[in-house]
Amino acid sequence: MSANNAAFNLIFRFVENYVSPIAGRVSAQRHVMAIKDGFISAMPFMIVGSFLLVFVYPPFSPDTTWGFARAWLDLAKQYESRILTPFDMTMGIMSIYICAAIAYNLGKHYEKKFQLDPFMGAMLSIMAFLLVASPKTNGALPVDSLGGTGIFTAILVAIYCVEVMRFLKAHNIGIRLPDAVPPMIKNSFDLLIPILVVVITLYPLSLWLQSEFGMLIPQAIMSIFKPLVSAADSLPAILLAVLIGHLLWFAGIHGAAIVSGMLQMFWLTNLGMNQSALAQGAPLPHIFMEAFWTFFIVVGGSGATMGLVICYLRSRSAHLRSIGRLSIVPSIFNINEPVIFGTPIVMNPVFFIPFLLAPMVNAILAWGVMKMDLIGRVISVVPWTAPAPIGAAWALGWDFRAAILVIVLAIVSAIIYFPFFKVYEKQLLEQEAQEAARVEEEQVA
Repeated sequence: MSANNAAFNLIFRFVENYVSPIAGRVSAQRHVMAIKDGFISAMPFMIVGSFLLVFVYPPFSPDTTWGFARAWLDLAKQYESRILTPFDMTMGIMSIYICAAIAYNLGKHYEKKFQLDPFMGAMLSIMAFLLVASPKTNGALPVDSLGGTGIFTAILVAIYCVEVMRFLKAHNIGIRLPDAVPPMIKNSFDLLIPILVVVITLYPLSLWLQSEFGMLIPQAIMSIFKPLVSAADSLPAILLAVLIGHLLWFAGIHGAAIVSGMLQMFWLTNLGMNQSALAQGAPLPHIFMEAFWTFFIVVGGSGATMGLVICYLRSRSAHLRSIGRLSIVPSIFNINEPVIFGTPIVMNPVFFIPFLLAPMVNAILAWGVMKMDLIGRVISVVPWTAPAPIGAAWALGWDFRAAILVIVLAIVSAIIYFPFFKVYEKQLLEQEAQEAARVEEEQVA
């Protein structure tokens, strides 16, 4: 037992002294925070757009004879273009919203120190992004690079535009107007020089890429990031993300927020590719997306604690039984703070192994099932608070085999947690017995 404690202390000190400080600094870095907040700001558009995509491509065979399914398929086919219009204006051009949101949130970091207007930063980033991602062709603006393939470009353009504004503000480069001029007019004139700088720097680069390589900046950036996107969709990358996120959680840092913030750009890029493949009737290429993390890996919340809550419901310990009853409903909605801090799990050596092992086993099983095409793959953005079986089916286009898999994964997690739960339960029963004896002695006295 002492050897186990020594190993745990060694791991914990490593996480506390090396991993946690780095993760904390990275998560607090202004550009990382702006990217994370930008994705969160754009999420409502993606959720609504994804819902419509599921509606227009129902989970039925094209040759089905079931009346309800046949009517749905025929209706979706007849009005496909009309139904997809809101999708095209949300998910179809999500990189515009992401670009503006990131620029706005980064601008807020410079608002007080440099008197930078976040709204003007967002406006500039939209102009710059459209300039390089959607140049006018045959009288129309192409939208091929405004969806998932434009995400990396949107991030870089947003940061570049705001940093240009910050640099010019910091060096007092701009058009100066009298103080009597209304603030809105002054802000508009402040944007003239940044617009010129952005156009002069980005547009020639875009023209050169088009003439030399026949591609736009988003396509060039995607070709550079393609190996990284592919690597991020592999099982080793998934397991590494799960491990890092849960090590941080165990040390008391919200690891899921840090990891998901960094992976969001890859998740949305993969989602955009899956949605494009769905519209073309092609096989869906990617597995690892936010819904895969939320509904299959961390069933019930970080650590896949739904299995632990199930164990708690029949515990002989009054403390654990009460935690189980308090946690069961939140866990259904993927909220597990009651069990995380009520147990507690954070920095509790008894639960160190299962807290890491359960989500990693879930990841392996879910990845394997999808890789073998036993169930579908993610095509929708779903609110993370959706009940796991329903959210999983929704994310996969109402593939209810996904709901069955989620239930199986919750049971697997319960099996993994069970022996460690019994060890902890024994400790608490001894403590409760001692406390009961102490109270009895006091009453007798």
